[in-house]
Amino acid sequence: MSGGGGTDYTTDGADGPGWDLGLEDDSGAVLKAVSRQLKLWREAAGLKQAEFGAAIGYGEEMVSAVERGRRIPKPEYLDRADETLGAGGKISAMKKDVEEARYPKKVRDLAKLEADAVELGAYGNHNMHGLLQTEEYARALFDMRRPAYSRDEADRQVSARMSRQEIFGWQPAPTLTFVQEEVTLRRPIGGRMVLRRQLERLLEVGQLRHVEVQVMPTDRDDHAGMAGELRVLKLNDGTSVGYSEAQLTSRLISNPKEVQILEMRYGIIRAQALTPRESLAFIEKVLGET
Repeated sequence: MSGGGGTDYTTDGADGPGWDLGLEDDSGAVLKAVSRQLKLWREAAGLKQAEFGAAIGYGEEMVSAVERGRRIPKPEYLDRADETLGAGGKISAMKKDVEEARYPKKVRDLAKLEADAVELGAYGNHNMHGLLQTEEYARALFDMRRPAYSRDEADRQVSARMSRQEIFGWQPAPTLTFVQEEVTLRRPIGGRMVLRRQLERLLEVGQLRHVEVQVMPTDRDDHAGMAGELRVLKLNDGTSVGYSEAQLTSRLISNPKEVQILEMRYGIIRAQALTPRESLAFIEKVLGET
């Protein structure tokens, strides 16, 4: 824990372009171990990469990339490798570890936190919150990252973000509230059609009984969210935590006094924004103009 009562993560914007992971990500070690084991099993079987690839239905280039840790093997890759190499289930057993390692550690930690929440509230001021993003909107965000992600890393980040959206279908359903700045409804990230589909997604999610989406109009002259994005989560055990984001840093906040400040700010932000019903009408209006 940091001196301020929170944990500092050198990551920028959990729901923005996701700049530098910064932390030592244990997923890298897992994938290296899996890659090494696959190579050892193949060599022990006396197969060259091209021969092994042909046997499991993949090209030599893919096999090479997997064994060098450049590509993450899919479950079917591991199953076919297990069968071809006679591993007796030892390679297939790696699927769970590989699936977890497919997503960055920070995202896995955030997803676990969201999974433990009975209430989640989030204020976003420069792009759609990650739980609200369409896949193409999320991809456009990751594609604009500077310095640029590789295609594989961008795919990994997008998959991780989409996996978090399973929260909408959970039972019992957590209460989810979002306040989005008006500018996030108008900024054409990914282009006009991507934005249109993103607005349609907002309208769809906003109709769910356990979800409320609100819009903070730009013309508000009193605004409690000037310090930036934030989110507050009430957990199953009755405790609350906060989460704030800034350039290169995302901070998990557990100090009760600091969490109380974030809860107060978020409550005022919601009161200053349009009501959920007014907000859906506003989003429909922007959609018609887009």
